[in-house]
Amino acid sequence: MTYPVDMTIKPEVSAYFDQATNTISYIVKDPSSDHCAIIDSVMDIDYAAGRITHDHADILIHEIKAKGLTLDWIIETHVHADHLSAAPYIQQQLGGKIGVGEKIMVVQETFGKVFNEGTEFQRDGSQFDALFKDGDTYKIGNMQAFTIYTPGHTPACMVHVVGNAAFVGDTLFMPDSGSARADFPGGDAGDLYDSIQKVLRLPDDMRLFMCHDYGPNGREIQWETTVADEKAHNIHVGGGKTREDFIKFRTERDAKLAMPKLIIPSLQVNMRAGKVPTDKDGNPVLKVPINGL
Repeated sequence: MTYPVDMTIKPEVSAYFDQATNTISYIVKDPSSDHCAIIDSVMDIDYAAGRITHDHADILIHEIKAKGLTLDWIIETHVHADHLSAAPYIQQQLGGKIGVGEKIMVVQETFGKVFNEGTEFQRDGSQFDALFKDGDTYKIGNMQAFTIYTPGHTPACMVHVVGNAAFVGDTLFMPDSGSARADFPGGDAGDLYDSIQKVLRLPDDMRLFMCHDYGPNGREIQWETTVADEKAHNIHVGGGKTREDFIKFRTERDAKLAMPKLIIPSLQVNMRAGKVPTDKDGNPVLKVPINGL
């Protein structure tokens, strides 16, 4: 696959860190127009209290309204297992299309069974406005964006490239953090290594924007690096580490990791494009499958 890289386009990227989930959401603006996109939004949840709020999403909405921007897209890099998407809430306020990788259907089929969803839960991706394939393009104002299919962490992961900026989701972390786990249903360490290599074949000065950062060893939270920096310094794949070494390391490490605290609500909401499931009376409700994950 040859991707339509154009390093002359330099989108304006604003980052918004959510401390509760260590997620970074982005507003990506076309410098030649008043159009923008949001990537990987967050909906707040107090899981113990069963309470959902929208403080983080309201910050993004306020910024876009204050600057008089038009929201073209609300992009999900994948079906997140550690935070809930605020896409429908943002769409209600600002418009825009909600987009995700076409392999969302694999995720919906897998977790539709885990959560014992009935026939009313559509497993065809129809909850989203656009389903992207590898190499698909779309416009943010005058900017052309394109997608790179990067499975491994989940079957539906995609990197979104806009000019000289690539939004990598969980395919990569900052160089001192390495890579994401590959042991969720449908994940695969070998696929993840191959996907990372796709990203590292982008131009060395391509800006890379992370979906998460955890500040290892007490450093300040960071979210932007470059392809060159990842190739040279990433502790899991940098410096020419082999596929076999990565698979061995990733498999052994993943076996020791606990499940994300919000995986149960996140998967149910995010496979529905951010909508909270309801019971037969229309009340929002979440299921807790026992020994299902």
